[in-house]
Amino acid sequence: MTPAPFGARLDDVVVRFGKQRRMTKEGSLVADDATTALDGASLHLRPGVITGILGRNGAGKSTMLSLLAAFTRPTEGTVRLGPDGAAVEDWEDPWENPWVTSNVQLVRESGDLQDDEKVSETLKYYADLRPAWDADLAGRLLEMFEVSTRKKPAALSRGKRSAVGATIGLASRAPLTIFDEVYLGMDAPTRYAFYDEILADYAEHPRTILLSSHLVEEVERLFEDVVVVDRGTVLLAETAEEMQARGFSLTGPTTAVERIAGARRVLHRQQLGSTVQVTLEGTPDDDDVTGARAAGVEIGSLPLQDLFVRLTDPRRDRGTDPARAAR
Repeated sequence: MTPAPFGARLDDVVVRFGKQRRMTKEGSLVADDATTALDGASLHLRPGVITGILGRNGAGKSTMLSLLAAFTRPTEGTVRLGPDGAAVEDWEDPWENPWVTSNVQLVRESGDLQDDEKVSETLKYYADLRPAWDADLAGRLLEMFEVSTRKKPAALSRGKRSAVGATIGLASRAPLTIFDEVYLGMDAPTRYAFYDEILADYAEHPRTILLSSHLVEEVERLFEDVVVVDRGTVLLAETAEEMQARGFSLTGPTTAVERIAGARRVLHRQQLGSTVQVTLEGTPDDDDVTGARAAGVEIGSLPLQDLFVRLTDPRRDRGTDPARAAR
């Protein structure tokens, strides 16, 4: 029997790492928090969907995913996980909770392999931990990825280690399965085979899958929901369709484009001679479409990657307008 997919909820979560000591004016020694990875992050993850977790380097993505797998404990706030169908107030804290953690599989870039043991021993370890483990699926995937289970991880290339990690995540059949940049090191054919396997196994064995990736253009077709983490907070959490409706582009003669753009927020601007392309926040209305057609201006939709890049541009908070900087 396939277990029910897990949902998750974070409320006002703060995670701080490390301490630094300093002397006060009074001569006493105090310890200050050195690094804040998450700062008041709140999020509700729907059970039973594939969610893309997007964010720039250092945004707090990996810390957030580690919280869900109980690899990290929040400094402040609460983390709750539970099966689809159960009341959210009945979901449980994953920290030191064997029932929750046995139903969560986090695979990180390293693959989380036992370096001093053969791959076959690592698979046995995970098979003992995951109640829904599918050994046949693990064997088929490793054969497809051309990985020998008789080798130790140190004898594998980076791509093969990643393939083992991807196999562990898929074969775990965990109600909450998390892939944190697990594709690193894989070549393009292997990555695309991995994406196809995610969709195929997800269709047959529904669960909640979180996929963190910088290769947004490759994986956006998998996403039903999207979460964007930006400098320790959740910038947005919505369906992929809702995010795609957040912006559009106008390309054409500068005067006509600027007239149609009006007072809308400009996320990005590129100009070559008398032709300009602007990325605008929001969706075009009927008047925009009519005016663009008459003025020879092209209206385009934006890939998720472009929207993610524009919405998280750090220059906005430094007092620099990216649209002007691109002129």
